[in-house]
Amino acid sequence: PGLAVGMAVGRALLVLLAACTVVPAKDPLLNVCMDAKHHKTAPGPEGMLHDQCAPWKDNACCTANTSSEAHKDQSNLYNFNWNHCGLMPPKCKRHFIQDTCLYECSPNLGPWIDQADSSWRRERILHVPLCKEDCEEWWEDCKDYLTCKENWHKGWNWATGTNRCPWGSMCRPFSQVFPRPKDLCEKIWSNSYKYTTEHRGSGRCIQMWFDPAQGNPNAVVAKYYAWKKRSSPAWMENATPETGKAVCAAPWSALVLLPLASVMLPEGARGCGSHGWGFL
Repeated sequence: PGLAVGMAVGRALLVLLAACTVVPAKDPLLNVCMDAKHHKTAPGPEGMLHDQCAPWKDNACCTANTSSEAHKDQSNLYNFNWNHCGLMPPKCKRHFIQDTCLYECSPNLGPWIDQADSSWRRERILHVPLCKEDCEEWWEDCKDYLTCKENWHKGWNWATGTNRCPWGSMCRPFSQVFPRPKDLCEKIWSNSYKYTTEHRGSGRCIQMWFDPAQGNPNAVVAKYYAWKKRSSPAWMENATPETGKAVCAAPWSALVLLPLASVMLPEGARGCGSHGWGFL
């Protein structure tokens, strides 16, 4: 009888283990799109993205149409004109196009998504750690171009339907409006970016520029900062018990057998589930 009972329990256990499927919970900080004007609800392949937005084509938060509009001087995305103080040189403009592609297309900005207080988007990015080279090359290529404003998010004259310099403002070289690369990267979009001394390839800063043939380096960066954010006291206070864990889903028939199987199991073999946090 003892052997028969043991065999029955063994079969019950096999049924239970076969039925128990570990389903990783969706990570709210990784591989996500922000809730903004032109973003998709979830990232995915696009097949073809235009020119400078192409590095994100395998997994993007933007559409092909958005990527095309990002390259226009007078874009339909936000009716924003780069040439508000004369013609912006191509070497400078390419950084603003790349900045737009990163913002619209990247699925790796989750750790820095914040609530927005504007009418056209519910979420924005805040303090994204930009790689030193990306920020300094942006400033170097734009330092001689003219602008009339330090913060390009707000304060424009929109009387004509597109952004124009406010009354009384003067067009001055970037190097005067933004004396250092840090000033440009942090001030121009209301602290969307944060200047860092981290280098490309370090895994500690977001790259606007990267070679897609080598993979997207920002995925690893997002994982690192997601781990840091989850480790903060503020995140721990607001996190739900299920956040970042795997869910063990078993049908009713298997659950009925669980009490019998668990009684017969050695102590160390009990339980069904695991943490899904594989950060680094």
